[in-house]
Amino acid sequence: MIEDLPPEPGAYALVIELAEESTLEVGALGRVRLKPGRYVYAGSAWGPGGIRARVKRHLRVEKRLHWHIDHLTRLAPVTALVVRPGGRECTLLDALRKARPEASPIPGFGSSDCSRCPAHLFHIPPPIAPRLLADTMERA
Repeated sequence: MIEDLPPEPGAYALVIELAEESTLEVGALGRVRLKPGRYVYAGSAWGPGGIRARVKRHLRVEKRLHWHIDHLTRLAPVTALVVRPGGRECTLLDALRKARPEASPIPGFGSSDCSRCPAHLFHIPPPIAPRLLADTMERA
């Protein structure tokens, strides 16, 4: 339940299921072609309302397109979620990349303000359940 999410600042990761190939027009990033499958996006929530407010916004289909991830979350459902009060999105991605080295970054997606990560959106080849992905990152 969304109201159970912490209002504190921190990091979160969304597991997203894209049913069919899609080409997104993502601001300065340009056209991004995504194949069907499972994706993990990691972000931060340091503004008012913290993690709860940011994730609640991402889960809405109708929204102003502001962040790169908005273009994807309006097309595809979030199937699992990890939250880390006080955490950093790069740490969640480090855990993901260590556990699933075959994960493919979508270059530049969600990471325009990050000099450390190639992307903050990764495609995860099957087979892996959304909950297992979430469990992997929760241990970060």
